[in-house]
Amino acid sequence: MLDKSTIKEVLDVAMAKGGDFADIFIEEKKTTGIGCEAGKIERIQSGMDMGAGIRVLSGDTTAYAYTNNLTRKGLVEVARIVNHAAHGLKKEVSLNLTKVKPSVDFIYKERPDEVSTERKVAVVEAADRTARAVDSNQIKQVIVGYADVVQKVVIANSAGVFVEDERIRTRLLVQAVAAADGKIQTGYEAVGSLSGFELFDRCHPEEVAEVAARRSVQMLAAKPAPAGKMPVVMAGEAGGTMVHEACGHGLEADLVQKGLSVYAGKKDQEVASPEVTVIDDATISDRYGSYRFDDEGTPARKVELIRKGMLTDYLYDRLTAMRETNDSNGHGRRESYQHKPIPRMSNTYIAPGKTDPDKIIGNIREGLLVKKMGGGQVNTTTGDFVFEVTEGYLIKDGETGPMVRGATLTGNGPDVLRTVEAVGSDLGFTIGTCGKDGQGVPVSDAQPTISIKQLIIGGTAHPPERSAGRIIRL
Repeated sequence: MLDKSTIKEVLDVAMAKGGDFADIFIEEKKTTGIGCEAGKIERIQSGMDMGAGIRVLSGDTTAYAYTNNLTRKGLVEVARIVNHAAHGLKKEVSLNLTKVKPSVDFIYKERPDEVSTERKVAVVEAADRTARAVDSNQIKQVIVGYADVVQKVVIANSAGVFVEDERIRTRLLVQAVAAADGKIQTGYEAVGSLSGFELFDRCHPEEVAEVAARRSVQMLAAKPAPAGKMPVVMAGEAGGTMVHEACGHGLEADLVQKGLSVYAGKKDQEVASPEVTVIDDATISDRYGSYRFDDEGTPARKVELIRKGMLTDYLYDRLTAMRETNDSNGHGRRESYQHKPIPRMSNTYIAPGKTDPDKIIGNIREGLLVKKMGGGQVNTTTGDFVFEVTEGYLIKDGETGPMVRGATLTGNGPDVLRTVEAVGSDLGFTIGTCGKDGQGVPVSDAQPTISIKQLIIGGTAHPPERSAGRIIRL
């Protein structure tokens, strides 16, 4: 997108008044979105956005500006704007002309920008037909959303890092609304990955639609969830919303350093049950939150955050790592060139254990089995959280009983992690768009089947004052 000599000149200007560090993030992003409602294709959108963001770090001061003008003159002007935040002596920029090699590689078998619109529309229409066919009387509304992104980036900085990368993501979301006897219930299912159109070779749109539609219909017959404290089994298929919200955000280094995390100052201390190991790994093939490099040009890596209950690490970007004279562990992410990077999760999960999932359910005398989670929020300062349950069942004498609706889970992240009594041998992933500081980034999270000694079921909870949560965009 830009030659290296121009990039070096821009970085030279950015550092002209001193400063500790400067970088440039150049992005070209092609997007396609298709929406279907009321059985009709309502929108087909495609577009391209290009721009660059330039940052200067000087002590605890960060200056960031962006532009759509990718000419030499336009970029130099932005570099002059941000260099006013710097102080000290001018530093020479050494731009390494050798590309940084990624720690992992990903293969895109069928690029979505080479797939016809007709084939993409066919995927959406197949999902819509299947969802409606589940129950033509009770299914009242179906919304299907398809999206793909082809993002090319160039990242360079004053430390000599130069990276070129391409990220391709594809996803499909299905939401079905069922109604009967004055009751309305919604079912939702989504698939997506760092991959091309080959996503639908393993995740058939018809299967995604059927899951969403059946969930909405089944919820019509569900009984209201009981309120009170009881044991909870989180099925592997529920995905990792619990670990993402109750744990992951609190392990992002910016919140830790600001004193806004319940995990601040607890490295090498016990923060969870010995059964619990928590990992964030951006190198997993085909996962929605994966990448070769983060948005600062740091190669992706697997980071063990909690090992057998002991807090071992946080998620760092370059700025938070510099504050502790450490290296970034590859978690500086941004929504686009219009945003500065901050520490973010990628694919976060509780590592599988050795217990048979059926045995975990069988050991519960009375409790709640959660098979699908909805949205959630967490107060990272205290660890308090609240989640919605979109598919749950009562457990009675070790057997899965009737479906319930309207359940919420309320608790405290560290307390819950300390009361995990069993960890299953399975592992189930879900996808989402994680919101923080006004930015959304693609993530995956996962967990095996786990048994939690006790949670508060039902009731209402106010949104935390300081919160971060998953958001869904159709």
